[in-house]
Amino acid sequence: MASTLKITRLQLHNWKNFREVDVGVPDRLFLIGPNAAGKSNFLDAFRFLHDLASSGGGLRESVRRRGGLRAVRCLAARRNADVAIMAELEGAGARWRYELGLGEDSGGLPLVHNERVTRGGETLVERPDGEDGADSVRLRQTVLEQSAVNREFRELAEFFASIRYVHLVPQFLREPERSIRADDPYGSDFPERVAAAPACERERRLKIIGDALSVAAPGLDDLELTRDKRGLPRLRARGRRRRPCGAWQTEDMFSDGALRLIGLLWAALERGGPLLLEEPELSLHSDIVRVLPQTLYCARRPPAGQTFLSTHAPELLRDDGIGLDETLLFIPGANGAEVVPASSRNDVRILVVEGSLSLDEAAIPVAAPDDPMRLASFVDE
Repeated sequence: MASTLKITRLQLHNWKNFREVDVGVPDRLFLIGPNAAGKSNFLDAFRFLHDLASSGGGLRESVRRRGGLRAVRCLAARRNADVAIMAELEGAGARWRYELGLGEDSGGLPLVHNERVTRGGETLVERPDGEDGADSVRLRQTVLEQSAVNREFRELAEFFASIRYVHLVPQFLREPERSIRADDPYGSDFPERVAAAPACERERRLKIIGDALSVAAPGLDDLELTRDKRGLPRLRARGRRRRPCGAWQTEDMFSDGALRLIGLLWAALERGGPLLLEEPELSLHSDIVRVLPQTLYCARRPPAGQTFLSTHAPELLRDDGIGLDETLLFIPGANGAEVVPASSRNDVRILVVEGSLSLDEAAIPVAAPDDPMRLASFVDE
């Protein structure tokens, strides 16, 4: 089910690569920068909100998955070493704001130092409160994970839980005895997720994806779900290049690009909260990458949800429909990475608006590694 909420602003304090981040969040975001500049860590802030509100998550587990609070805290943190995250949201005529500040106890376990939920300017929760003072153990949990107390803002908690990170790894689908993990962003449970969809909706999506697959991977079509001798769900498509009538191929025979495209399109066609994608261009032909923004937009147009993705592919940024305000530049620095919208950079804006350059030509050099040609000199001995 599509959510009526969307994230409109994100603030981070001492979060991994970043001492301070404060950016507006449109319906889609394209993250540009060199390796290790913080693009994945920026997306992980949204994943953290998901983990806080999800079943099997919560504060302690969410921090543990990231190696503890000390691994989360920015190395460039100064006097106020708390880790903090703030998200503003809007939808259905209401504006929401969620704030969370974290420290740790003497044993290194995370503690809520402050937490606040507001709706339409009205404060629904502000912590620590009197009950926290009487029972400090309560500060080991956020209100997002406490269903007994979040009735007034359960819509917010459910929205955070609906955030999805997808980064399908083709090799996981090719292992016949693969270990399946529920809700695995890397795709070990992908056939099971397809099988779990309502039959009519599943057939509709597979028809759309099959048609797209026949364009991106000529010779493959008629994508469908079947089951093997053990009763396990499998994807298969008809490969018409080998035989005139077509021979069925299961997903273990698909190319990396075909598998990744199937996973991308399935995720895009699902309804829910923001969709997080890392380098969706991997394994895909450059001509397919060029039309990915438009393809994802058509699949994710409202009310389907927001899309945030990182990329290193110039081809992906050559879509004239991508706005400067939809593009974030990640620029590493000694005091943490800087995150700025491309629209805030005069040099980029002038080149695109007045110089008629494409977004990739204007923006990628601004957030590129320094002197990459030196890389070859290190091994040329």
